[in-house]
Amino acid sequence: MRLTINGEDRTTAAADVAALVISLGLDVRKVAVERNLEIVPRSRYAATAMADGDRIEIVHFIGGG
Repeated sequence: MRLTINGEDRTTAAADVAALVISLGLDVRKVAVERNLEIVPRSRYAATAMADGDRIEIVHFIGGG
């Protein structure tokens, strides 16, 4: 499936948001995801299916101190 992830066209086999985040090597507990301009609640990542052409924005939180 073809997606636009953070403004970059990419191809993925991931069917849902959780699988996408994991395939990108990110920790699902440390990211916020928007699908087609709508925030996806973390509790819904696995239940949120993606479709060809979706626009995904992922923000990765980095702690510091």
